[in-house]
Formats: sequence, structure tokens, C-alpha cells
Amino acid sequence: MSGSREGGGTRKRRAGAEDIEIGRKIRALRLERGLSQTNLADGIGLTFQQVQKYEKGANRVSAGRLQKIADLLNIPVTFFYGETGARPKKRDMGDPALAFLQTKGAVRLMRAYSEISSRTTKYALVVLAESLRKNERG
Repeated sequence: MSGSREGGGTRKRRAGAEDIEIGRKIRALRLERGLSQTNLADGIGLTFQQVQKYEKGANRVSAGRLQKIADLLNIPVTFFYGETGARPKKRDMGDPALAFLQTKGAVRLMRAYSEISSRTTKYALVVLAESLRKNERG
């Protein structure tokens, strides 16, 4: 019987909006920790291709596998479900900050910012970024 599990007869559910959001969080944390997809895959006993599929939301992450990922990244598994543990709504495209982390150069920018010790310089960078944003909008 195609698409069903042996013995249980229940069909596998396809990846949805919540799986995409979990994948985004996995990717953001992996990049923040400086891990490659291969490093993460090796740590949880998978191939890097499977990690790619999880991060894109193409494949669902089982509860057990998500716990292994959380353990490896040193975070509570509840992080993947938001602050309340509630599942994201299907229409919700996720946290804009996590979407930003997927853009080219975002992690480099965050690392560089976090290494600046001067509060004045950090403040100046935020003011500059906000100014640039306003100019972009017209």
C-alpha cells in the first residue's frame, strides 16, 4: 500500500507550513553555531541531503529526530514550536527575523555586529540601518 506505514495503515502527512518554520529555525541555529549541513547530519546520524530537506521544509522532522537536533544545538526542543509551543498557522510565513537569517550575508552581519564592543558604534550602526531602510521605501 503506497504512502502508508507498515502495520498501522495510517498515511504519512506531507510537510506543511509548520515544517517550513521548523526548518528555518534549524537552519538559523545551525548557521549561528557555525555548523555545516554535513556537521549537523553527522551529529544526528543522517546525510547532509536529509538536513537540506528538513531545512527547506520538504520533509517533516520526526519528534525523535527533532530532539536529537535540539540536543546537538544545545537548545530546548520547545524552541522549534515558538514561545507558547503552539503550532504556526498555515497562513503564517514565520518570524521575519528567521527569514532574514536565510539571506546571503545575514549571519556574517550578525557575527560582525556581535563582535563590536562599543555601544556607541552599535547604536550608530542601528541608526544607519534604519536610515537606509527609510531611504529604500522612498
